Amino acid sequence: LSLSLLHYIVPLSRSLAMNPLLIPEAYIIGAQPLCSQLVGLSQGQKKLCQLYQDHMQYIGEGAKTGIRECQYQFRHRRWNCSTVDNSSVFGRTAFTYAISAAGVVNAVSRACREGELSSCGCSRAARPKDLPRDWLWGGCGDNLNYGYRFSKEFVDAREREKSYPKGSYESARLMMNLHNNEAGRRTVSDLAHVSCKCHGVSGSCSLKTCWLQLADFRKVGDALKEKYDSAAAMKLNSRGKLVQMHSKFNPPTSHDLVYIESSPDYCLKNQSTGSLGTVGRLCNKTSEGMDGCELMCCGRGYDQYKAQIVERCHCKFHWCCYVKCKRCTKTVDQFVCK
Repeated sequence: LSLSLLHYIVPLSRSLAMNPLLIPEAYIIGAQPLCSQLVGLSQGQKKLCQLYQDHMQYIGEGAKTGIRECQYQFRHRRWNCSTVDNSSVFGRTAFTYAISAAGVVNAVSRACREGELSSCGCSRAARPKDLPRDWLWGGCGDNLNYGYRFSKEFVDAREREKSYPKGSYESARLMMNLHNNEAGRRTVSDLAHVSCKCHGVSGSCSLKTCWLQLADFRKVGDALKEKYDSAAAMKLNSRGKLVQMHSKFNPPTSHDLVYIESSPDYCLKNQSTGSLGTVGRLCNKTSEGMDGCELMCCGRGYDQYKAQIVERCHCKFHWCCYVKCKRCTKTVDQFVCK
């Protein structure tokens, strides 16, 4: 499994993103110790790491954001963004390539806005043509242009450095990965919007200052999950290009996700596919969806248990201004796949 950026997501996100305030001093002062200790970087990525050492913390944060969003979006699926091999958090899905590239765009763009990076600052995006003339443009926005370009350079570096025979499976997979990386970045770009702040006496909003702002990353995850569920099946043609397998459908755009082989069923533990299987997973007895016991347990059946859960209850508002709750324990039925 050769994922651009993702081979080293675990060591990077653990060493940097988990607590960026506690980065060892050697990591900050010298690029070489940091870049030499990150496992899985390609030669091009190592060079970028040394040139842009202050970016690496935010690549780690972007990776961590991608991991969390993947786990949220697939929480009710047989494969829930977990893996049997902790050296790589992600499996072989189009979604994981897209969400990782999107996470880097998101983190780097915002780091620019916050003044954390030496090579970029607030957004310099052009004023939208439909913005009212009396509204000011130029508040400190997320630097989407820089985040997009840096993600493309860094995340795609691993794939672009490879060379496979034309028409081979490996070359098809490389093209697929690059396509899905780009789809993730474009989704972040598509969802960016203009945000404004009112000025004026007593909130009259006689004047507005506006800037470019990235969407909440949950919206990016939701959009990519929809794209994943409608991803296009692809194949190599005689000229070694990726083309749509079923020509009766509209061809995918650069904003869509693609795949060259169907996902496994993820029912059983499998080292090669990164599947932990569904044995021991909680399921919903009354659901007919993917989280239902019939589908989640792959027809193996399930066991029923009594479990005690603690939750907030009897909440009361106190003047002024807080809510005080009690903690209540109740017994519930839980269903676990055999």
